[in-house]
Amino acid sequence: MPTVAFLLAPDVHLLDLAGPAHVFAAAAKFGLDYRLSYLADTPVVPTAQGVSLQASTEIPALDSGDMLVVPGCSGDRLSRTPRLGAALMTLLREFPGTVASVCSGAVQLGRAGLLDGRRCTTHHEHQDELAHRFPAATVIHDVLYVIDGRIVTSAGIASGIDLALHLVATAHGPAMAARIAREMVVYARRNGDAQQDSAMLRHRSHLSDTVHRLQDHIDARYTARLPLAELARSVGCSERTVTRLFAQATGLTPLRYQQLLRLERAEHLIGQGATVDSAAHAVGFEDARMLRRLRSRP
Repeated sequence: MPTVAFLLAPDVHLLDLAGPAHVFAAAAKFGLDYRLSYLADTPVVPTAQGVSLQASTEIPALDSGDMLVVPGCSGDRLSRTPRLGAALMTLLREFPGTVASVCSGAVQLGRAGLLDGRRCTTHHEHQDELAHRFPAATVIHDVLYVIDGRIVTSAGIASGIDLALHLVATAHGPAMAARIAREMVVYARRNGDAQQDSAMLRHRSHLSDTVHRLQDHIDARYTARLPLAELARSVGCSERTVTRLFAQATGLTPLRYQQLLRLERAEHLIGQGATVDSAAHAVGFEDARMLRRLRSRP
């Protein structure tokens, strides 16, 4: 059971914490084995919004399969944000697994030396200061989040939800991330670098329940042949209605959407060392010719 440990400094922003925490709590509700832990230097932590939180001062045993998340704190400048205490900073510095920050929480990662030589981001009001304070880091402006190996940084406040959905999608597939997003009534969206894009989540930014159900059906079976008649039966609509609604909501045909899911998964497999042929078969293509054709499209 992986632990997601939130490191809380004084004057933490509630939404920086609550957004990602809700995503991982929903994942646990849907059967994924996440355990949430809240760590601080004191058992009571004041927040920027005036509500006090309870936290543990005892650091649990953690390993590389677990995750640390550092929410942001109040402060008009990064230099004025409260610091984590020595024990939590040591944990942050020495932890071998994924470390994520939300908003100004990036400064804690910088203080721990985790941003050196890495790409990162933070709230748009703090981007220039982050770059000035940590010149060995490459600060990416105006994106929702940046992934650089095991270090994940997100922009301001609500972008922590996008970051957490991405981490769930990476670990458990885009269909689970979309299910959580729909339960939270948020857009499952992406922004920024191409490697952060997800075909499924990028085309979920609509409010058509019928099309969401169609996408759920395709997401769960994207490696299989999916005739339009089957999709129509899955939502109780005519084939013509399915095509029309899908195009209105996503700008794509159901087939093109399925192809994008296959292509995205194949690219991931190839990036992990698979051959084009084996990746093509793994995602449902009969041979690699169609995959090569899709990969060559601009």
